[in-house]
Amino acid sequence: MSKQELKQKGFTIIEVVLVLAIAALIFLMVFIALPALQRSQRDTARKNDVSIVSGAVSSWQGNNRATSAWPTGTQLQEYATSVSGNTTDIAVAAAITADNTEVTAADATVTVYPKAKCDVVSASGKVTLDKGSTRQYATVTMLESGNGTGYCLDA
Repeated sequence: MSKQELKQKGFTIIEVVLVLAIAALIFLMVFIALPALQRSQRDTARKNDVSIVSGAVSSWQGNNRATSAWPTGTQLQEYATSVSGNTTDIAVAAAITADNTEVTAADATVTVYPKAKCDVVSASGKVTLDKGSTRQYATVTMLESGNGTGYCLDA
Protein backbone atom coordinates (compact mmCIF):
# COMPACT_ATOMS: atom_id res chain seq x y z
CA MET A 1 0.00 0.00 0.00
CA SER A 2 1.13 3.47 -0.73
CA LYS A 3 1.37 6.26 1.82
CA GLN A 4 -1.60 8.02 0.26
CA GLU A 5 -3.86 4.97 0.76
CA LEU A 6 -2.82 4.68 4.42
CA LYS A 7 -3.63 8.32 5.11
CA GLN A 8 -7.17 7.98 3.80
CA LYS A 9 -8.16 5.11 6.12
CA GLY A 10 -9.56 5.83 9.63
CA PHE A 11 -10.98 8.90 11.33
CA THR A 12 -9.36 12.25 11.89
CA ILE A 13 -8.89 13.50 15.43
CA ILE A 14 -11.54 16.18 14.84
CA GLU A 15 -14.12 13.54 13.91
CA VAL A 16 -13.34 11.50 17.03
CA VAL A 17 -13.53 14.57 19.31
CA LEU A 18 -16.81 15.62 17.70
CA VAL A 19 -18.39 12.20 18.31
CA LEU A 20 -17.17 12.20 21.92
CA ALA A 21 -18.55 15.71 22.48
CA ILE A 22 -21.97 14.70 21.14
CA ALA A 23 -21.97 11.57 23.37
CA ALA A 24 -21.00 13.69 26.40
CA LEU A 25 -23.81 16.13 25.63
CA ILE A 26 -26.34 13.28 25.49
CA PHE A 27 -25.11 11.86 28.81
CA LEU A 28 -25.24 15.31 30.37
CA MET A 29 -28.86 15.79 29.29
CA VAL A 30 -29.80 12.39 30.74
CA PHE A 31 -28.12 13.10 34.08
CA ILE A 32 -29.80 16.51 34.32
CA ALA A 33 -33.26 15.11 33.54
CA LEU A 34 -32.96 12.02 35.76
CA PRO A 35 -33.18 13.75 39.19
CA ALA A 36 -36.24 15.74 38.09
CA LEU A 37 -37.90 12.53 36.93
CA GLN A 38 -37.06 10.82 40.23
CA ARG A 39 -38.48 13.79 42.20
CA SER A 40 -41.66 13.57 40.18
CA GLN A 41 -41.97 9.84 40.88
CA ARG A 42 -41.41 10.38 44.62
CA ASP A 43 -44.05 13.13 44.63
CA THR A 44 -46.51 10.78 42.95
CA ALA A 45 -45.75 8.15 45.59
CA ARG A 46 -46.30 10.72 48.36
CA LYS A 47 -49.65 11.73 46.87
CA ASN A 48 -50.62 8.05 46.76
CA ASP A 49 -49.58 7.72 50.42
CA VAL A 50 -51.85 10.64 51.30
CA SER A 51 -54.73 8.93 49.50
CA ILE A 52 -54.07 5.67 51.36
CA VAL A 53 -53.99 7.45 54.72
CA SER A 54 -57.15 9.35 53.85
CA GLY A 55 -58.82 6.03 53.02
CA ALA A 56 -57.60 4.58 56.32
CA VAL A 57 -59.16 7.49 58.23
CA SER A 58 -62.45 7.10 56.35
CA SER A 59 -62.48 3.38 57.03
CA TRP A 60 -61.69 3.93 60.70
CA GLN A 61 -64.49 6.49 60.96
CA GLY A 62 -66.93 4.07 59.34
CA ASN A 63 -65.98 1.25 61.68
CA ASN A 64 -66.05 3.44 64.80
CA ARG A 65 -69.16 5.60 64.35
CA ALA A 66 -70.20 5.17 67.99
CA THR A 67 -67.12 6.99 69.25
CA SER A 68 -66.15 10.58 68.56
CA ALA A 69 -62.45 9.87 69.15
CA TRP A 70 -59.97 10.06 66.30
CA PRO A 71 -57.55 7.26 65.47
CA THR A 72 -53.96 7.58 66.60
CA GLY A 73 -51.04 7.65 64.20
CA THR A 74 -50.16 4.10 65.30
CA GLN A 75 -53.65 2.82 64.51
CA LEU A 76 -53.58 4.42 61.07
CA GLN A 77 -50.04 3.13 60.47
CA GLU A 78 -51.13 -0.44 61.24
CA TYR A 79 -54.17 -0.16 58.99
CA ALA A 80 -52.27 1.40 56.07
CA THR A 81 -49.53 -1.22 56.36
CA SER A 82 -52.02 -4.10 56.42
CA VAL A 83 -54.00 -2.80 53.45
CA SER A 84 -51.27 -1.65 51.08
CA GLY A 85 -47.89 -2.35 52.63
CA ASN A 86 -47.51 1.43 53.02
CA THR A 87 -44.77 2.24 55.53
CA THR A 88 -44.99 6.03 55.48
CA ASP A 89 -44.84 7.76 58.86
CA ILE A 90 -48.32 8.89 59.90
CA ALA A 91 -49.13 11.46 62.57
CA VAL A 92 -52.45 12.70 63.88
CA ALA A 93 -52.36 16.33 65.00
CA ALA A 94 -54.66 18.12 67.38
CA ALA A 95 -57.86 19.52 65.90
CA ILE A 96 -57.56 23.10 64.72
CA THR A 97 -59.70 25.66 66.53
CA ALA A 98 -59.85 28.56 64.08
CA ASP A 99 -60.07 29.31 60.37
CA ASN A 100 -56.88 30.24 58.51
CA THR A 101 -54.65 28.13 60.74
CA GLU A 102 -51.27 27.79 59.06
CA VAL A 103 -49.43 24.48 59.48
CA THR A 104 -46.10 23.34 58.09
CA ALA A 105 -46.11 20.19 56.00
CA ALA A 106 -43.64 17.66 57.34
CA ASP A 107 -41.20 15.94 55.00
CA ALA A 108 -41.72 12.17 54.63
CA THR A 109 -44.65 12.23 57.07
CA VAL A 110 -48.36 12.30 56.38
CA THR A 111 -50.17 14.35 59.02
CA VAL A 112 -53.93 14.11 59.61
CA TYR A 113 -55.66 17.20 60.99
CA PRO A 114 -59.08 16.30 62.46
CA LYS A 115 -61.99 18.70 62.06
CA ALA A 116 -60.19 20.63 59.32
CA LYS A 117 -60.37 21.28 55.60
CA CYS A 118 -57.76 22.52 53.13
CA ASP A 119 -57.71 26.17 52.17
CA VAL A 120 -54.44 27.49 50.69
CA VAL A 121 -51.27 25.58 49.88
CA SER A 122 -48.17 27.74 49.49
CA ALA A 123 -44.88 26.91 47.80
CA SER A 124 -42.96 27.18 51.07
CA GLY A 125 -44.44 24.03 52.60
CA LYS A 126 -47.08 25.99 54.50
CA VAL A 127 -50.70 24.86 54.32
CA THR A 128 -53.58 26.98 55.55
CA LEU A 129 -56.45 25.00 57.04
CA ASP A 130 -59.99 26.08 57.85
CA LYS A 131 -62.13 24.70 60.62
CA GLY A 132 -64.30 21.82 59.44
CA SER A 133 -67.11 19.68 60.77
CA THR A 134 -66.52 16.91 63.32
CA ARG A 135 -66.23 14.28 60.56
CA GLN A 136 -64.00 16.28 58.21
CA TYR A 137 -60.22 16.01 58.16
CA ALA A 138 -57.28 17.27 56.13
CA THR A 139 -54.34 15.08 55.22
CA VAL A 140 -51.10 17.02 54.64
CA THR A 141 -47.58 16.17 53.44
CA MET A 142 -44.66 17.88 51.73
CA LEU A 143 -43.64 17.36 48.11
CA GLU A 144 -40.10 17.67 46.76
CA SER A 145 -40.91 19.59 43.62
CA GLY A 146 -41.36 23.32 43.94
CA ASN A 147 -38.88 23.58 46.83
CA GLY A 148 -40.99 21.77 49.37
CA THR A 149 -44.51 22.57 48.30
CA GLY A 150 -47.18 21.35 50.67
CA TYR A 151 -49.89 18.96 49.52
CA CYS A 152 -53.29 18.84 51.17
CA LEU A 153 -56.19 16.44 50.63
CA ASP A 154 -59.41 16.88 52.57
CA ALA A 155 -62.41 14.69 53.05
